[in-house]
Amino acid sequence: MTFSGEFLAFMGIALVAIIGGVLLLNLTKVVHMVVSLIFTFVAIAGLYVLLSAEFVAAVQILIYSGAITIIMLFGIMLTKHDDEHEPKTGKWRKILVFLGVLGFAAAVYLGIYNFNIEQVPTTLHENNTMQIGKALYSKYIIPFELTSVLLLVALVGSIILAKNEKKEADDQ
Repeated sequence: MTFSGEFLAFMGIALVAIIGGVLLLNLTKVVHMVVSLIFTFVAIAGLYVLLSAEFVAAVQILIYSGAITIIMLFGIMLTKHDDEHEPKTGKWRKILVFLGVLGFAAAVYLGIYNFNIEQVPTTLHENNTMQIGKALYSKYIIPFELTSVLLLVALVGSIILAKNEKKEADDQ
């Protein structure tokens, strides 16, 4: 194993993603949870940049770090939740979970570095955004349009369900 700049960047970004995920699970305030989720999403976008997938990284930042996080924040803040009855976790449970995560990380680390994959030359890094656009609007145009129709139907359905709940609440 050699320590290169790419390896150190990967380890730093991966550490930020893992810490953000752990904080998301352990924090109690909603706004703090969303901020840690944003850190995780941005770190994942950084991993995409390391893999030379700049388009996917930009989409990750725009859609997940922006839109999805704001939607989750509004959804959580508009619903009723009871923070007073949080279950207490024991010290031994935390230690066992930590040891399990550490063991899993060690197994993945050893499995990756002992796995030999032959390298095949590819043109993956050349104009990947243009290649995605050409494939999306030529070869995959029907699934692309069906996905947009499906999202539109889901949006209309959620509006109808929200109106029905409002009418039921007004009737009572």
